[in-house]
Amino acid sequence: MRTSSALRLALIASTAAITLPTAALAQAPADNAEGNIIVTGLKRQYFGDTPVKEIPQAVQFLEGTLLNDLNITRLDTALELASGVSKQNNFGGLWDSFAIRGFAGDENFPSGFLVNGFNGGRGYAGPRDASNVERIEVLKGPNSALFGRGEPGGTINIVSKKPTFKEGGSFTVAGGKWNTYRVEGDYNMPLGDSVAIRLTGAVEDAESFRDTVETRKYVLNPSILAKLSDKTIFTYELEYVNQEVPFDRGVVAIPTVTATGTTYNLGAIPQSRFLSNPNDGPIKITALGHQAQLQHDLSDDWVVMLGAGYKDTTFEGFSSDPELALSRQRIDNDGRTLSRQRRYRDYSTTHMVFRGEISGKLETGSIVHNIRVGGDWDKFEIELLQNRYRPTAADQSYSIDIFNPNYNIPVPTADKYSVIQNSTEVQKAWGIYAQDQIEITEQFKVRFGGRYDDFSQNIDNRLGTTNPASYTKFSPMAGLVFEPTKSLSFYASYGKGFRPNSGVDVNNNPFAPEVSTSYEVGAKFVTPDGRITSTLSLYKMKKSNVLTADLLTGLSVAVGEAKSQGVEFDINAKLPAGFELFATYAYTDAGWADDYASAGVLKNDPLLNIPKHQANALLFKNFSIGDHEAMLGAGVNHVGKRLGQTAADFYLPSYTIAKILGSVTINDQFKLSANVDNLFDKKYYASSYAALWVQPGVPRSFTIRGTFTF
Repeated sequence: MRTSSALRLALIASTAAITLPTAALAQAPADNAEGNIIVTGLKRQYFGDTPVKEIPQAVQFLEGTLLNDLNITRLDTALELASGVSKQNNFGGLWDSFAIRGFAGDENFPSGFLVNGFNGGRGYAGPRDASNVERIEVLKGPNSALFGRGEPGGTINIVSKKPTFKEGGSFTVAGGKWNTYRVEGDYNMPLGDSVAIRLTGAVEDAESFRDTVETRKYVLNPSILAKLSDKTIFTYELEYVNQEVPFDRGVVAIPTVTATGTTYNLGAIPQSRFLSNPNDGPIKITALGHQAQLQHDLSDDWVVMLGAGYKDTTFEGFSSDPELALSRQRIDNDGRTLSRQRRYRDYSTTHMVFRGEISGKLETGSIVHNIRVGGDWDKFEIELLQNRYRPTAADQSYSIDIFNPNYNIPVPTADKYSVIQNSTEVQKAWGIYAQDQIEITEQFKVRFGGRYDDFSQNIDNRLGTTNPASYTKFSPMAGLVFEPTKSLSFYASYGKGFRPNSGVDVNNNPFAPEVSTSYEVGAKFVTPDGRITSTLSLYKMKKSNVLTADLLTGLSVAVGEAKSQGVEFDINAKLPAGFELFATYAYTDAGWADDYASAGVLKNDPLLNIPKHQANALLFKNFSIGDHEAMLGAGVNHVGKRLGQTAADFYLPSYTIAKILGSVTINDQFKLSANVDNLFDKKYYASSYAALWVQPGVPRSFTIRGTFTF
């Protein structure tokens, strides 16, 4: 019997209340993002103080205030606002997966992103919660010359909330459709003139439009900032995540095999239909991470930053997945019987990283050098255990009728499982880098940089023998910026990069790393008062040793070379009469560079889940109702047609969905807000791994939030 909604909400509220001292309820609010920098003395970590218009690449910032206004609580939802970022297979809703400018990385692991300049996306920590996000920085193009291993399409850096020397915070209670309840807390307190602490957290309990699917999540992020001297600042923050959610492969597109090929019927069953086994229970995810950083000002122009991070993650539970090999699948015979496998996964990761950097300005005559030199070392260990029950083609005892599902089918006994994964993978890497942005004149700047990486991979595959592998790579970059006026700048850039591929092929050999090359040109516009900012960029990229899914074996296969080219446009404008506009557009042409018969891929076939056209627009109106500040807004999101399965003629249809939102400030401390997503209840499909693993989009939903600021 499920706990009643009222009781569940009470439990959530009481849990969150533990994280917030009640004595603080009458204090002043915390500072904003700019105030944090001023109050604490912290500099932008590992990015420097170069103005955005002088950076030779496209950059987008998604501020935490915008995410709050839109009631965005997860990273993957926030990234829908960024141009050129598209959703990928999210492993049953259990991790973040996205592509930037058409390139998505390894489908078997979460997408990489940074947290305060550290690689925070590695491991099984579940979808990233937004409760501790100050802002999200989307840095387009290859950044290997600075950060090393990563996708050529771009880098996502999450800047977390930092302590300030002003006491205050906020407490938010939200409720929405499908018995969704969420509580967030944020409390900041100085301990004298040199030490401050901050505690953020969130508790969420939610059902879903998906039958039998329920999520429980606990997130806690305490942090401390200490001014050791006028020139030295130390910060430490902890990340704790505990999440439980069933493994959900989504809905199916019913295949029909004919002499002329295969057709797919997408939409034959309700979006809500759950095709796994509720008796599997939830997948349990835990994460415990630490970050410590030391900033020391050597002078007014030079600063040293040292950092260390450590993170453990675990991923454990059962899933019942549709069989992807048509030779074992029966739904193509009768259009209703879905053959399934059952899997048990026990995954864990440990990640340790150390980083150091010195940066500053150096003048040689009239020329100014903005120099950045650093190095890092990291060790990433992955433990993988997977058992699978895979019935023969003749055994349909674990199949499910997609039109009349029976959720009481007995689960297979322990003796019917076989071990298909049992390995330990250890990745070790170190790298050194240098970058110089040279101000030749006030209008003309050039940037040169490079990074040397040494990477080793050792896979202990207990089901076979695997040879260790090691690589060295040099990743150069160059860029230039021309500013004919204070408001307008033109830029061009070139870069190379690489990203190691985890795991082994069907012969137990490690995959070679992906290697990429990228070119980009663009223009940036910023009005003198900063009320309008805009970027137009054109790019062309290619990368080799790309992995894709082999549906026959269920493993990955190295296919070869992929390419991507496109155009992106972003604008953020504060308009007259209290209006604000946020709009993006991306054209992405991403596909395979050649024929790869072994994977069924042909030259110019599109890459999985990459729309050619993608756009987003938000319009806000700020106004007053008497003494109360208010806001009304509306938005629209368009995602074009996308390939839904590699080496198949299966596409997800395009969709356009709308939202409305609003808020009103009741008094100086209380704000009430609400939003409706998918306003017109559009039926759509968000992403796909294969025709039998399709993630449906969320129907019309609403959320109401009350925020108390103190």
